[in-house]
Amino acid sequence: METKKYLDETLAIRAGHNRTQEDEHSIPIFTTSSYVFKSAQEAALRFTGQQPGNIYSRFTNPTVNAFQQRLALMENGERCLAFASGMAAIMAVGMGLLKAGDHAVVSRSVFGNTVLMFQNYFGKFGVTTDFVDLTDLSAWEAAIKPNTRFLFLETPSNPLIEIADISKIADIAHRNNCLLVVDNCFCTPALQKPLDMGADIIVHSATKYIDGHGRCVGGAIVASDEIIEKSIYPYLRTGGATMSPFNAWVFLSGLETLSIRMKAHCDSAFELAKWLEQQESVEKVHYPGLPHHAQHELAKQQQKHFGGIVSFELKGGQAKAWSLIDSTQLISITANLGDVKSTITHPATTTHGRLSPEARQAAGIRDSLVRISVGLENIEDIKNDLLLGLTS
Repeated sequence: METKKYLDETLAIRAGHNRTQEDEHSIPIFTTSSYVFKSAQEAALRFTGQQPGNIYSRFTNPTVNAFQQRLALMENGERCLAFASGMAAIMAVGMGLLKAGDHAVVSRSVFGNTVLMFQNYFGKFGVTTDFVDLTDLSAWEAAIKPNTRFLFLETPSNPLIEIADISKIADIAHRNNCLLVVDNCFCTPALQKPLDMGADIIVHSATKYIDGHGRCVGGAIVASDEIIEKSIYPYLRTGGATMSPFNAWVFLSGLETLSIRMKAHCDSAFELAKWLEQQESVEKVHYPGLPHHAQHELAKQQQKHFGGIVSFELKGGQAKAWSLIDSTQLISITANLGDVKSTITHPATTTHGRLSPEARQAAGIRDSLVRISVGLENIEDIKNDLLLGLTS
């Protein structure tokens, strides 16, 4: 397939499928742990990398390969590696690029477990991390040290939906001989392509919008062939944080409808955000589609749409937030996001609950904050499900 002449929506459906001798129309699931070689010499050439081909499903599997090829093309990247989860992908970035004595600069507003990964686990092996305000360019610059290896951020952030200026932070990183790693989970390539703006590595939790139906857990890294081959692939081959063929097959299906779903998520989220602003019990709405959002113009430049996540703060603190969440009957109370089903959570006691109160305060995560991942139900039903808790 001559992929260069096709656009994203077509690549999401067609790319990565190399038909077998059975001439199947749908990509098959290759449920095999190992592969048979034609000779001892072929086996030797495969294991040494002198001949391409499958070796062992810990690091080579046709279904996983199809997912990797498709996502790499959609992100305008050279190569992709798939992992067992989004956190496994972040672990692979650290294990592949960092060594004792190295330093990383990380956005203060990343997912709570990402903070703990850098502090508790990379830190255990002599890696130091400084956390900075996502939108403060001078803070990024000031935090870089001679031993800084990379800068790491999520944009939009979780859960306050702040937007990082990818191009400017990439410039800062490259001026200081660092790489820029961007977690593109909230936008996906359907809304945003960080590599085109100067990022060096993209991290995904495929569990979220790429699947889109809350079925499987997985992650991915997209980068240049050089970065993948030199730093990330050796860790995957040895470490074994492998995506299963079944999960890869599910994610391939998710990619096929990603662009359509993301537009629908964004349209409903925008409408919900405007509606929430009108509710008396709501103190503040965080959504980059709203003109008063601090990075509204930047979001318009970087993203095709404004995203499917809305966060808002309620008058009445945690008690009011919990009361609203408990009053819902349609929206699912779960910390997962990116699902066709709308979900609601209280970040301060769930996704960021393991952080210290000081760390949550520094990240702007107040006890009154509620996050909604807006699904594909009718938007009027979503509003009505929230209305009782907002008005009681």
